[in-house]
Amino acid sequence: MQVKVLGRVEYLPTYQAMQAFTEGRGDHTPDELWLCEHPPVFTQGLAGKADHLLAPGDIPVVPTNRGGQVTYHGPGQVVAYPLVDLKRAGYFVKEYVYRVEEAVVRTLWEFGVTGHRVSGAPGIYVRLEDPRAHARLPSPQPSAASLPLPLAGKGGGEGDPFQGLGKIAALGIKVSRHRTYHGVALNVAMDLEPFSRINPCGYPGLETVDLSTIGVSTTWNEAAALLGSKLQALLAP
Repeated sequence: MQVKVLGRVEYLPTYQAMQAFTEGRGDHTPDELWLCEHPPVFTQGLAGKADHLLAPGDIPVVPTNRGGQVTYHGPGQVVAYPLVDLKRAGYFVKEYVYRVEEAVVRTLWEFGVTGHRVSGAPGIYVRLEDPRAHARLPSPQPSAASLPLPLAGKGGGEGDPFQGLGKIAALGIKVSRHRTYHGVALNVAMDLEPFSRINPCGYPGLETVDLSTIGVSTTWNEAAALLGSKLQALLAP
């Protein structure tokens, strides 16, 4: 896998470049991993609903063909775009998603933070009161996908799978002819205010955090290098 650190790049041209790469690649084209950050932008997935955009204001909204709902990208966030031929790699989409999430979990572990999965809600979450706690979430966890939206977020109370959690990494992918694009975004040290202008990933009131707000001081370069190395290892055939 060839790793390309793009730095800060506009979202739309990067999205178009991913599409072009995926459409133009052949059976022997090496996989690539693009690491970057974007200027402020909201991106809307194929399942996105307009009412989840509460008050975008001066931040542009870009419709995309990835899965999922609306999310935010901005400075201080590591965005990783793995461009992987799954047929050649030898695993299916479900395992691909697991491996990408696992790369985030292992990256967080390097900073002493424990990442958690929530059933039905792709991405990685941390305990707000104790991000370093490694005890498993209470089991069984209700699926976020099975809850009415008003219950699936901050303040949902009993039965809310996000209770006590904040989202630190969002996942949205597209697979075309067994080849992946789009990817995962890890919040490092951001202005989190724009997340309050949307229902993150379609969940009203879902709290969003970054490494900085949970007490981890690191640089974008360090976080990007760590996440990139974990993705390289875990997405190998």
